[in-house]
Amino acid sequence: MSDLSIPLLEVRQLGISFLREKSFIPVIHGIDFQLNSNEILGVVGESGSGKSVSSLAIMGLLPKKISAINSGSIVFEGKDITHFSDKEFQKIRGNDIAMIFQEPMSSLNPSLKCGYQVAEILERHTDLSNKEIKAEVLSLFEKVKLPNPEELFNKYPHQISGGQKQRVMIAMAIACKPKILIADEPTTALDVTVQKEIIQLLKDLQQETKMSILFISHDLLLVSEIANRVLVMYKGEIVEQGNANAIFEHPQHNYTKALIASRPSLDFRLKRLPTIQDFLNNSVSSEIVSSEERKKNQEKLYAQQPILEVKNVDKEYLSTVGLFGKKASFKAVDDVSFKIYDGETVGLVGESGCGKSTLGNAILQLDKATAGHIFYKGNDITKLNNSEIRKLRKVIQLIFQDPYSSLNPRIPVGKAIMEPMKVHGLYKNDTERKAKTIEILERVGLSEAFFNRYPHEFSGGQRQRIGIARTIALQPKLIVCDESVSALDISVQAQVLNLLNELKENFGFTYIFISHDLAVVKYMSDQVLVMNKGKIEEMADADELYANPKSDYTKRLIDAIPKG
Repeated sequence: MSDLSIPLLEVRQLGISFLREKSFIPVIHGIDFQLNSNEILGVVGESGSGKSVSSLAIMGLLPKKISAINSGSIVFEGKDITHFSDKEFQKIRGNDIAMIFQEPMSSLNPSLKCGYQVAEILERHTDLSNKEIKAEVLSLFEKVKLPNPEELFNKYPHQISGGQKQRVMIAMAIACKPKILIADEPTTALDVTVQKEIIQLLKDLQQETKMSILFISHDLLLVSEIANRVLVMYKGEIVEQGNANAIFEHPQHNYTKALIASRPSLDFRLKRLPTIQDFLNNSVSSEIVSSEERKKNQEKLYAQQPILEVKNVDKEYLSTVGLFGKKASFKAVDDVSFKIYDGETVGLVGESGCGKSTLGNAILQLDKATAGHIFYKGNDITKLNNSEIRKLRKVIQLIFQDPYSSLNPRIPVGKAIMEPMKVHGLYKNDTERKAKTIEILERVGLSEAFFNRYPHEFSGGQRQRIGIARTIALQPKLIVCDESVSALDISVQAQVLNLLNELKENFGFTYIFISHDLAVVKYMSDQVLVMNKGKIEEMADADELYANPKSDYTKRLIDAIPKG
């Protein structure tokens, strides 16, 4: 347990401003909290709530010239570090206070070997010899449970998995045995099983070293699995703080209640997920989809002919191995078969590298299958020529994971939505297309005012709505959603999932819903396919699969979902 009598870090009435159009606008409004010795404090809130900005202030990493601490103080071990110089911060940064960032790929240097990057920290902050440093790095790699430390020491970041990269980052952060570790969304981009391993690793390291951890996340369920205490941030203010279990079981503030309820439940299926706005307006609906309703709907679905049939599909890649370029083959998709029915949502789950996205790309004809057949409405689409594939693009569409990189930053969003309509010859002229685009924007919860704005002017949730608008502009029949909500905050995710279900009802869409978030897949899907190493491990009705998983792999995936 934590020694609550010794505050290791005290943040008192902290106010931070950022420069916007020639004046400083407050983004953090007089927040107060403390981190005690030997404790894990969870900081929860969505994008823009001020979590990361507060942690950057503690590290002395706020961007110069465009930010300012305009009130309050940050006190570490009784010493006010609020206005330390860069030189003073360098002495404590990495040494006493360390940080694990959200995205290990952009935090690690791609041109340096993993072992050297950790060794560099020890060279800078210790008097150890080169031999002692290497031994210490290998010991750290063992401590963070990296396989084959000797081999990994000489590997570059691109040669290891996402979970392994995050472990290298943790090894770097704990190299100098810091008193405080700030973990900023350290598991956001990771599979549910890897996420569970990283959470357990941080817990074990904390118990072993007695360091204090500031664990930042937008996922309250996840935080409740690791933290002793939790504080909830909303719009630059702390709206609630206290014991983790108490906050999770008896939230007081409507925003906290919304964060808990916006995440799909594994126990029941709401007709509509509640959003932050529903809670703030006291208009939460708790209408549940009954098993009778579900059964009736599925009887109707499966009485039809399948809209898509995948038969014995393989996707094989060849790679060059070794000095003399010997070719080795790797099956990313291995003898996969299943059917999808008109108006159905099929969930596709599995860990990174299991073949989910490769299978999605084969269905979309973006990457041709090596063997097998894919029938859309009875026609084998693996045999189509380029002009036929172009026609197929109108009826089988994709919603991308990252809407920002799929939109041209130099084209206003209205034109970006009109563009595919023009390519496929929809509507008579641009006037008709513009009217249809405005109608679609309103359909996805945006307005005509957004027509001439550029992608950078929108939030992540709004950009995802634009991506959806662009997809539905072609009136497709089958839509592949590839991790299309994984980068979104919990409540924005709830809004987008509600929108996808609403559009499905109104337009009769059929979805292939690819995700590593099993709670979301269960909520959205009629049936679920579990993929593992290119093969279908298990296929069943969504509720049945979660209630009675047959394979050990599926059980492990379900067991890894944060339960709170």
